[in-house]
Amino acid sequence: MIGPAPDLLDRRLLFFTGKGGVGKSTVAAATALLASRIGKRVLLIEVDAKGDVPAQFEQQPVGFKPREIHPGVLAMAMDTEASLQEYLRLNLRVPVLGRVGPLARALDFVANAAPGVKEILTIGKICWEVREAIEGRSDIDLVVVDAAATGHIVAQLGAPEGIRDLVDVGPVRTQTQWLSELLADPAITAVNVVTTPEEMPVAETIDLVARLRAEVN
Repeated sequence: MIGPAPDLLDRRLLFFTGKGGVGKSTVAAATALLASRIGKRVLLIEVDAKGDVPAQFEQQPVGFKPREIHPGVLAMAMDTEASLQEYLRLNLRVPVLGRVGPLARALDFVANAAPGVKEILTIGKICWEVREAIEGRSDIDLVVVDAAATGHIVAQLGAPEGIRDLVDVGPVRTQTQWLSELLADPAITAVNVVTTPEEMPVAETIDLVARLRAEVN
């Protein structure tokens, strides 16, 4: 039996989503700031790479490599191609040196055309950072994600289960297994839906919560 969930800032992975314009980036940044003020080292991940997160700290946009934007707060922007390159290098021991010839076209195809792969590259990178921290290979205490808006977050969170449904055996299934377990653990992960007291955002929030409970483990 799973016991009671810990307080929000005692978890290791917090997603913030919501209808566009309700302030999810602001709330994600504020949560990271609060966590840093109680002594936690935070990695703040911007999924859509618009620069909204570093702007909350009066900083320039960040890249795929984390950069400190406030004492105790590092920020990075997701990049599916860079995530795929990192996966190939770390898991398959394949050297990847920039966007060169046929490899660049293959990266573009895999990241943009294969069903579910773009989402798994995003969620996989996020969960990788959390697992590295949990297993002591990183000094990050908390990963805060300025996640996709309500229309896309279910697909991202459900990507590991979707890939596992397609692949019965092999390394891909093994790697998506730990992703699913990490996302499903309420002691580690929480999804926070930001809204405003207006009809449309509230209706979308109610619908999203129902979908998350029905479609995502």
